[in-house]
Amino acid sequence: MFAAKILVERLQDAGLIEVPQWVPFLAARTNCGHVKEFEYVIVSQNVVTPDGTISAAVQIKDGRIAAVKAINGEASRANLTHAAFLLTGLTSILDYNDLVVGPGLIDTHVHMNQPGRTSWEGMETATSAAAVGGITTVIDMPLNSDPTTTTVALVEKKIGATRGEIKVDMGVWGGLVPENAGDHSMLRGMLDAGALGFKSFMIPSGIDDFPSVNETHIKAVLPFLKSAGVPYYLHAELKPSDDSPGECSGDEADPRMHASWLATRPPSMENNAIKLLIRALEENKTEARPGFRIHIAHLADAGSMADIQAAKEKGLPISVETCPHYLNFAAEDVPEGATEYKCAPPLRPRANQERLWEFVMDGRIDSIGTDHSPSPPDMKHLEEGDFSKAWGGISGLQYGLPGTWEGLRKRGAGPEVLTKLWSTFPAQLAGLQHKKGALKAGLDADIVVWDPEALADTSEEALQHRHKLTPYTGLPLHGRVAATFVRGHQVFSAAAKKPLAPQVCGKPVLRHKL
Repeated sequence: MFAAKILVERLQDAGLIEVPQWVPFLAARTNCGHVKEFEYVIVSQNVVTPDGTISAAVQIKDGRIAAVKAINGEASRANLTHAAFLLTGLTSILDYNDLVVGPGLIDTHVHMNQPGRTSWEGMETATSAAAVGGITTVIDMPLNSDPTTTTVALVEKKIGATRGEIKVDMGVWGGLVPENAGDHSMLRGMLDAGALGFKSFMIPSGIDDFPSVNETHIKAVLPFLKSAGVPYYLHAELKPSDDSPGECSGDEADPRMHASWLATRPPSMENNAIKLLIRALEENKTEARPGFRIHIAHLADAGSMADIQAAKEKGLPISVETCPHYLNFAAEDVPEGATEYKCAPPLRPRANQERLWEFVMDGRIDSIGTDHSPSPPDMKHLEEGDFSKAWGGISGLQYGLPGTWEGLRKRGAGPEVLTKLWSTFPAQLAGLQHKKGALKAGLDADIVVWDPEALADTSEEALQHRHKLTPYTGLPLHGRVAATFVRGHQVFSAAAKKPLAPQVCGKPVLRHKL
């Protein structure tokens, strides 16, 4: 067996054969990225560890972090590389000088729309964008696949669709809708099939086969979710009454104006939904296993934070994310007819945006996710510029890191804050903290290397999304990604002639295999 392994490895290294990652005895010895060594060291003066940012050598072996060793003394390039050799005895050293080396980003809020609507995005293009953006794990939402991921068979189908497609690791959320909310055996089966938790809408989603849940459904399903110890992700907007339409009334005199769209989704819709969720948590006395929490998706209304923070202080298991687009774009800045800015909840005024930044800086916002929700350009009704007809969703998966770092940098924050928002907490939310989310021994070697002082390439030519329509095009954002490693495989290298590794290095991340 050993001789066979050596032979196959040599043939693979010579490029004469390809070895599927699922071959058990070769799994640890298969490297599919730019770096062909199975054991090497990454060195930098700015390595983001759980104990702070330090000069360090990160030793990688067979796809995992073998050690993170501080390097004392003057942090010159020669000293760093020499110290790394003395510490590890390895000659394969990737020296990134003073670039930031941190854990790969985990985007827990992505719509890849595969299977069924791959023409909207697809796993291959989405995970390519993730790799270029320093994101090493994406977790896919149960919509807008067609059909949506609301049964065991459909969870299995989505996981099966990852084969030969994903450039980074990928997990899935199961869809929790009225049809399965009371079927706990079905929900358990979805978890057993690999789903990491569940997502619901509290208002019509725009997809007919993903209807919204109401207070009765939420209260009925909480005991199961608590006993399972999994997160419950919610789009928290609530229409004013059961007799109201999905979008409450507003000034629609000029559908080309973003203000008309904004008027249809006032902050009270978010606030009322969040109050309902907190009330449901307070009334349910079932003991929760570790891992359960209600997670508020894409908070846009800063005024809702008071209720969320009060609930946290009572010890209720609730957390909240916002998105880069709420932190970068204000309602006042949206040009007439620019429907690429339409999302739900909508972009809110600049004063609200500044308060969101306050909550990011003081830690009240737990995480950031892109809510990457692309669609074909024709669904944005660009020629008409009609916000009432356009599909709601902002395309921004590739810009999560620079879209966050630009504001952090201006406010004097360090890379540790970005790591908490994009790696540490998202890993905990998805139940991946024992595998991902930090640079420490034993975890997957998911790593992003980035330059905090260089501008990211936000040109249309550099964009990996299937469709190139995004409000981020040309935006000056600091935080250029230099390299991305997924389980030790270098899937992106800005310095390479072909920056994206041609091989498919990603794997599905399944709950029952954690």
